[in-house]
Amino acid sequence: MPQPSERFHQAPAEDLADRFRRTRALTENLLAPLSEADATIQSMDDASPAKWHAAHTTWFWETFLLRDHVPGYRLFDERWPFLFNSYYEAEGERIARGQRGLVTRPTLADALDWRAHVNAAMEPLLDDPRVAELVALGIAHEEQHIELLLTDIKHAFFKNPLGPAMWDKGETHTAKQGEGWISHPGGIARVGHQASGFAFDNEGPVHRVLLEPFALSRRLVTNGEWVQFIADGGYSDHRLWLSDAWAWVQRRGVAAPLYWRDGEHFTHAGWQERDADAPVCHISFFEADAFATWAGARLPSEFEWEAVARGQDAPDNASRFAADAGNQLDAACPPLPVGTPELFGDVWQFTRSAYLPYPRFQPVEGAVGEYNGKFMAGQWVLKGASCATVRGHSRPSYRNFFYSQQRWQFTGLRLAKDN
Repeated sequence: MPQPSERFHQAPAEDLADRFRRTRALTENLLAPLSEADATIQSMDDASPAKWHAAHTTWFWETFLLRDHVPGYRLFDERWPFLFNSYYEAEGERIARGQRGLVTRPTLADALDWRAHVNAAMEPLLDDPRVAELVALGIAHEEQHIELLLTDIKHAFFKNPLGPAMWDKGETHTAKQGEGWISHPGGIARVGHQASGFAFDNEGPVHRVLLEPFALSRRLVTNGEWVQFIADGGYSDHRLWLSDAWAWVQRRGVAAPLYWRDGEHFTHAGWQERDADAPVCHISFFEADAFATWAGARLPSEFEWEAVARGQDAPDNASRFAADAGNQLDAACPPLPVGTPELFGDVWQFTRSAYLPYPRFQPVEGAVGEYNGKFMAGQWVLKGASCATVRGHSRPSYRNFFYSQQRWQFTGLRLAKDN
């Protein structure tokens, strides 16, 4: 298989072997509170079972590192690539996404045995400079699935009428967000990944954009502001909604963010009282756009957001999850947005930018070229990081992306306006 080129990412300077071990351990720590049934359930097509995430990330290492770069390596089980390939056409047939919850065997214990086997087999490659870029990609891939594991199991528990908790509530304290606006004079800005270290291929090439003068809110929209939007008839006023959005609201009977009920919201600690000052989350692009219209503002473009964030990146604060330096789970503090003074770390923030390739973008050759490029249609760019994002995973140039109606991720918004 062709190697990723420098266009895909650059090898990070830090110890890849240590990051590999910590990332693999974090996935397994998150699985620890789950029963076999918890780990197998699939609550909707957009979500995947926790066991599938554990196995798919292992398939990734076996397929793209061990199979091609360890002479004589034999697959742990030749039947499993069909079960745990996600969308890589170059890797052949696979089970339909909506049927992942039907895979009762292998068991979670089997998946963990596979993980242990692959972890041991990877050790000789972790310090090999010839595959450093692929190792960095694999770590970033598993970090993404850690966040997906958290959001997917949250949705599954929400669907349970008992509203079970994955962890105890712990202590949370809403931070004081800044007031006012960050003004930007506009002009020509360079956007895209410009630093050393890892970056996905969709973060480049670096190019120039022209920005008109604008301002970005210093704070995220809060639960309390969203309650005002609802009370003012926000979900029943067609004038606020795009045509497809209004059809979605009518068809689905949407009247509040996902996981809301009277005065409460569903969390990894079960149903909890909703904090009016905390950032709103679990909203769709449709809802974010309608709220911005109601507020007399708009969503920022991804380039405006990046222009402001470039001087405010705080990678060590990109998530309060994976709380300590060892990247271990702080079970007393499940992911929950509480408000921060930075642009990173609470919710992924919708922009009004369609997820499209940058000028001169070309996907890399081989199966890893399917990672981002083929999804550049019909989705919207989100920036920042959420409370469920592994620390240090995001950066100003990072481009997350979702479809207009999706809202099971920790998604929110920050308003913008023209100056």
